[in-house]
Amino acid sequence: MKDTALTNVHRKLGAKVAAFAGYNMPIQYEGINIEHETVRKGVGVFDVSHMGEIIIKGPEAVSLIQQVTTNDASRLDDGKIQYSCLTNDMGGIVDDLLVYRLDAATYMLVVNASNIGKDLSWVKLKNTFNAEVDNISGKISLLAVQGPMALPSLQKLTTVNLSGIPYYGFRMGTFGGVDNVIISNTGYTGAGGFELYFPNEDAETLWYQIFDAGKQFGIKPIGLGARDTLRLEMGYCLYGNDIDDSTSPLEAGLGWITKFDKSFTADKLLQKQKAGGLARKLVGFEMTDKGIPRHDYQIYSKNRVPIGKVTSGTQSPSLKKAIGLGYVDSDFAFEDNIIFIEIRSKMCSAKISRLPFIKPGIR
Repeated sequence: MKDTALTNVHRKLGAKVAAFAGYNMPIQYEGINIEHETVRKGVGVFDVSHMGEIIIKGPEAVSLIQQVTTNDASRLDDGKIQYSCLTNDMGGIVDDLLVYRLDAATYMLVVNASNIGKDLSWVKLKNTFNAEVDNISGKISLLAVQGPMALPSLQKLTTVNLSGIPYYGFRMGTFGGVDNVIISNTGYTGAGGFELYFPNEDAETLWYQIFDAGKQFGIKPIGLGARDTLRLEMGYCLYGNDIDDSTSPLEAGLGWITKFDKSFTADKLLQKQKAGGLARKLVGFEMTDKGIPRHDYQIYSKNRVPIGKVTSGTQSPSLKKAIGLGYVDSDFAFEDNIIFIEIRSKMCSAKISRLPFIKPGIR
C-alpha cells in the first residue's frame, strides 16, 4: 500500500487508517457522525492526495479531451473546471473526472485514485492527436477544505480573493508561502469550500498552517467515512458503487454532461440508447421502514417483483434516516414511488426521492 505525504500525520492524530484505492487513508478520527456535522456546520479538512492528476498539453490537447470525454471542453475558459466522464467503446463509464483548463494548450484531468492506471492507458490509447500526456499523480498532494467556515479560514493564508472564485472555477497563486498552488471551488460534500493542489514536499507545512488558521472556527481533520455520508446526502455518484464500466452516463442521470453536439467515444451508441428509452435509471430513495440499505441489496416493486439493486446506502447524519441510491427499471423510477429493499431477508419499504436529499450549502 502507498502512503500520501500526510499518512504519518494522520496516524499521529489517532486516525483509523485503512487501505483504500491502493493507499493507506484515514477513514475516521473522532467518528463519522461528528466529522460529518463538523463539515456541514463548520470546517473540516480531507486529505484526498490519493486522487490522480493527469496533464494533457499541446496544440491538440483539447481535441484529445473532446474525443475521450462526454462534456464539451471547448466551452472552457482559463480558470474554469468541468465535470465530465470518460466512456468506453460500449458507452460505459471508464471514470468520472474533473477537467481543469490551465491555459489554451494545457489541461489537468483529476481522476479517481483506483482508476489512475486505467484512465491513463485509455487516454493514451485514444491519443491520435499531437498531445502530450503526463501522469503527475505521485508528485501532487490534494487537500479538500470543506464547510461554511472554509473561506474565512483559508483567506488568512492567501491574497487570492477566495470569494471571487466561482463555483467550478479556480485560481493559481501563493498560499501559505507556497507559490503556484491551485485553489479550486468544486467539492464533493455540498457544504462549500475549496481544494488545494500543491507539491508533496509542502504538504505538512500547509496542513499545519491551515489548522492554525481555522482554529477559531473549530477546524478538524475529516476521514473518508464522513466524505461518503456527505456525498451521498447530495446524491453524488461514487465510482465503483454507483457508476462503472457497465453503466452509461444517461442511466446514471449524467445526461447533463453528455453533449451530442460533438463527437466522443461511443456517442452514437449513447444517442441510440437515449432515443430508444432507458431500461433502467439511477434513483435516490429514503427508507420509510427501519433498516440501512447497502451496496448490492435487491430492490423490489410493491408486488415483490425484483426491479433493481442498491448501489450506495447509509444512515444520513443530517436527516436522521437511512438513504440510498440504486438502479431500478425505468417504469418504477418516479418520485414518491414506494419500493422495497431486502435487508437481512426482510422486505423494508422506501420512497423514491428527488436529489439531492438535502439543500446544498454551496456558495
